[in-house]
Amino acid sequence: MDKLLFYLLILLINFQYTTCVITNPTPLDFVKTSCKTTRHPALCVNSLSNYAGSIQGNDQQLAKSAIAVSLNNAKSAAAYVSKLAGTTSNIKPRESQALKDCVNSMTMCVASLTQSIQELGKMAQFKGQNFVWHMNNVQTWVSSALTNQNTCIGGFSDSSMNGQLKDAVNKKMSYVSQVTSNALALVNGFSVKHNDVTHKP
Repeated sequence: MDKLLFYLLILLINFQYTTCVITNPTPLDFVKTSCKTTRHPALCVNSLSNYAGSIQGNDQQLAKSAIAVSLNNAKSAAAYVSKLAGTTSNIKPRESQALKDCVNSMTMCVASLTQSIQELGKMAQFKGQNFVWHMNNVQTWVSSALTNQNTCIGGFSDSSMNGQLKDAVNKKMSYVSQVTSNALALVNGFSVKHNDVTHKP
């Protein structure tokens, strides 16, 4: 009888612990759940896990953090490509031009992401159609940043440019494009959640 009571007590403790875990999700759980809506969920969780404490279940802060990750990586990629463009002595003219075009694209990309993160930080003060207008700005800028990143990658698509330079740029830019794609998905998610008030008659 004592043994039966012991096992029942263990089961009760386990049940209470499990219930506690389910009803009290952690900040990281919110990030993991939100990242399921992105094209690269594992990368999304990995890149945003350090921000979970400051996000604290806030979808606006989640979107802002995702853009910040994208912006930081875009700046790093821009500096990397700019450095490559400055050392053109051992590369083909076509590769040199592709690098210059990529620098221009990444300059515009960084500007777009900078604008979007600044705009998103002000969203709490906007309501109704005003919210929609400013939200559209954010979405447009993040989308434009992604387009500029893809433009850079596209500049190295020529088969005559196979080699270490092309691989290095593609690797760097592909990562940036993935985190930016994730950021756009989270921005769109934030927009959908807070947009319904504008559709009221």
